[in-house]
Amino acid sequence: MKINKFEDLEIWKLSMKITKEIYAIVSHGNFSKDFGLRDQIRRASVSISSNIVEGFEKNNNNEFIRFLKMAKGSSGEVRNQLLISFTVGYINEEIFKNLSDDLEKLSAQIGGFINYLERKRRGGEFIQKFR
Repeated sequence: MKINKFEDLEIWKLSMKITKEIYAIVSHGNFSKDFGLRDQIRRASVSISSNIVEGFEKNNNNEFIRFLKMAKGSSGEVRNQLLISFTVGYINEEIFKNLSDDLEKLSAQIGGFINYLERKRRGGEFIQKFR
C-alpha cells in the first residue's frame, strides 16, 4: 500500500483513538481536578501523534525514525501515567487495561515500523519511495 499522507498510517489512527479516550477520561471526577497529572497525560498522548506526523512530513527516513522513537517513548510515558492514575483511583481496572493494551499494541506497531524503515534505509531506499 502506498502511503501518501500521515492520515493513512495505522499508527497515527491508533494514536488518535488513544488521545480521544485520554481526553474523555481526564475530564471527569477527581482526575479533572488533578491539573498536573491531567495536563501531563494529555500532553504525552498528543505527543505520540504529533511526533508521528512531524517525522512523516520530514520526507527523510533518518528523521522519521528519530521522531517515531520519540512517539514510542511518549507511548510508554502515557502507559506509566495511566498506571499512576489507576493506582491513585482516578480510573478503574477496565479503563486502565483497555488503554494500556492499546498503548502496548501501538508501541509494538511503532517498533515494527521503525525496524521496517531501518531495513529500507540500509537497502538505500528512502521514505520518498512510499509517496
